[in-house]
Amino acid sequence: MRRFLPQTLPVWVLLIVIAGLLISQIATLYIVARDRDAANDVVDLYRLNDRAFSLVQLMHDATPEERKATASGLFNATYALTVSDTPAVTSSIAGDDELAELEDILVGRLTKFGITDARVRRDPATRESDAPGGAIMNKDVGQVERDLLVLAADFAQSDKLTASLRFADGQWLNFTEPITPVGPILSFDSLPLYALIAGLVVVMSIWSLRRLTAPYRMMETAVTRIGHDLKSPPIAESGSREIRAAAKAVNAMQLRLRDYVEDREHLAAALAHDLRTPLTRMRLRLELLRKSPARAALAHDLADIESIASSVIDFAKFEVTEEKAERIDFWSLVEAVADGFEEVSFDHDGTRPRGLICMARPVALKRCVTNLVQNAVTYGKKAHLSLERSQDTITLTIRDEGPGIQQAQLDTVFGSFVRIEQSRNRQTGGLGLGLTIARNIARAAGGEVSLSNHPGGGLLTELRLPLAA
Repeated sequence: MRRFLPQTLPVWVLLIVIAGLLISQIATLYIVARDRDAANDVVDLYRLNDRAFSLVQLMHDATPEERKATASGLFNATYALTVSDTPAVTSSIAGDDELAELEDILVGRLTKFGITDARVRRDPATRESDAPGGAIMNKDVGQVERDLLVLAADFAQSDKLTASLRFADGQWLNFTEPITPVGPILSFDSLPLYALIAGLVVVMSIWSLRRLTAPYRMMETAVTRIGHDLKSPPIAESGSREIRAAAKAVNAMQLRLRDYVEDREHLAAALAHDLRTPLTRMRLRLELLRKSPARAALAHDLADIESIASSVIDFAKFEVTEEKAERIDFWSLVEAVADGFEEVSFDHDGTRPRGLICMARPVALKRCVTNLVQNAVTYGKKAHLSLERSQDTITLTIRDEGPGIQQAQLDTVFGSFVRIEQSRNRQTGGLGLGLTIARNIARAAGGEVSLSNHPGGGLLTELRLPLAA
């Protein structure tokens, strides 16, 4: 279920806005429909009351025959009107409280005209009324006339109120009043307008969300870039006040981190460099101890110290040295590195891959490939190289013939001064900085270095770099 839920804050907020919009629209339409029905009921009762007053006022002084003649002249299919000796509404009990109250109002208002009883009933629509369908479909009919014909057809087919009023002489006046037809809240004519408004709200919501979440996206991009390259250019401090404040904070953080790291890198490089002078003096003095039994042990320890100093200098130089990125033919670089090792061979069939161009610092990238190849040769006896291109990525695969590394320690070996003694011979050299330097260089170029155990034995090293645009 979780995989179907949104994973980002803007999408969640957008869904909430759309849901709120739908709920508010539905609630608004429901309230409008209910209020319109209530208003129409009141209007229908008012129209019946007004018509009853007009008809009674017209007929109360007339004789029974004159009343029938008048009713016959006013009769039509929509507004039926008759005068008879029996009421059209036979029941003296109203159907609901509204009609009962209306009957009392009619009697109270028309008593001065001789009305002694009033009965009102709701009748369902009869669908047999002749609707002016042909006239409506006539293309020569104007818009106003067409609207009037449509309204007349709706009135003819709507529910009706039937009223029976008794005069003092016992004669009943019966007439019908059509209930105002209620049109749909939504129609084909109004749907485009609703869709347009909803679309505008969604578009404005998306625009607002992008503006509101811009600092978060900017900080995410900046922090990711800083994580790959601490010397990346600072982000532009432009935009709204919040965006400028976030950009300024990120730039300040990057500057402090870079100063902190550079101070320690320069310190490590200076210490390692300064060690060379006393080491040189120690080596000269060691030459004077030609017949001493401790000479061999001291020479071995001195070589270890020099190796450590050289490794630390190389590790520090990676960040301290300023080198611009260039377009590099990666195949030529790998081939040049492989020429320096007799134990290296290529797995391809002799055809040279083309278009393997990447953007990186040349000296640093060569050091990265050299470290990976040397690591495979040193600990795995032989190294088998292969190059391939997949979409916009270059992949260098290095497979050695060594014992491999335990699965749980594949990421551990990338730490500084980390060596896996259980599977690698310490006497073969190395201080655990080669893979660290290689991964740092690859990441600075937008790539990655990963290790895995080959199913056929040995360690499988993959260097992935992005193709140059």
